[in-house]
Amino acid sequence: MTNPEAGGTADAEKDILHASLNRHRDAVLWKLNGLDDEQLRRPLTPTGTSLLGLVKHLASVEYGWFVQTFGREPEPLWFDPYEGEDMSVTVDETTEQIIAFYGRARAAADRTISELPLDASGRPAWRENTVSLRWTLVHMLTETARHAGHMDIVRELIDGATGDPPPTVAG
Repeated sequence: MTNPEAGGTADAEKDILHASLNRHRDAVLWKLNGLDDEQLRRPLTPTGTSLLGLVKHLASVEYGWFVQTFGREPEPLWFDPYEGEDMSVTVDETTEQIIAFYGRARAAADRTISELPLDASGRPAWRENTVSLRWTLVHMLTETARHAGHMDIVRELIDGATGDPPPTVAG
């Protein structure tokens, strides 16, 4: 990755967007640290929002937007995201399974991001219009940040913990 603060080129723009997305993706996983399985699954809103359900949802939408939209093959899903099954976790789904699913979705999305230019076009199966990789990166950056904020509130309700993960040291 080039220096994302250098600016000026499409590669630098992609690096900035990708680095920002990764920051929020890492915050999503950080929100899970130190909690037990019951806490991760505990629904804390009237609609049933849980920390682990949000991770499952984010994995599902990463596969949809970055992989399916750009003509790549996502892994087969064991749930129906169009029926809202991506927002909840069943008793048969383990925490490890959901976290690993998110990791695979991120890796598949990262391959698309690194292999395609920002102006590459794709068409989501659930929409009529095409979108660019640039649009998709901005959309998923927003989606991930939004759900990381939801996770911040849910985590606060569980144990009072709030905030962003500590910054990583560049090495």
